[in-house]
Amino acid sequence: MEVDPRPVGELELPGDERTLTKLRERAFGAMDRAYAPYSNFKVGAALLATDGSITDGCNVENAAYPAGICAERGAVAGAVARGNQSFAALLIATEADEPTPPCGICRQVLEEFSPHMVIVSATRGGREVRWTLDELLPKAFTPHSLDRR
Repeated sequence: MEVDPRPVGELELPGDERTLTKLRERAFGAMDRAYAPYSNFKVGAALLATDGSITDGCNVENAAYPAGICAERGAVAGAVARGNQSFAALLIATEADEPTPPCGICRQVLEEFSPHMVIVSATRGGREVRWTLDELLPKAFTPHSLDRR
């Protein structure tokens, strides 16, 4: 099922325009620091916690491909290490022509913490789209899926 992205103005982002600008700056800065010698597909992410703090991450590839980590999961790991486990929004930055949603593994990790968060994807060329995580991962596997009672 393909999800139609919405133009930036149609989905409310927590915070104000300054927050969105800061998320863009942090995500593109992280993208510039990404380590992607194999795919040459650099990704940066800026994760907005519900306390207003921002944690960024970038993809880090490895010659043993499964050992690499996506920008989104890097940002989540950093935020959790800082004590944040509730998130309002994520901005993903890439050099792709079209805005890129998070991969399936990242969607699952984000779901664990904030199933209703807003995901913004931005390109170096200025295109942006938004989704909710619920739209990108309907009928998610959650901690409740593990209940056996």
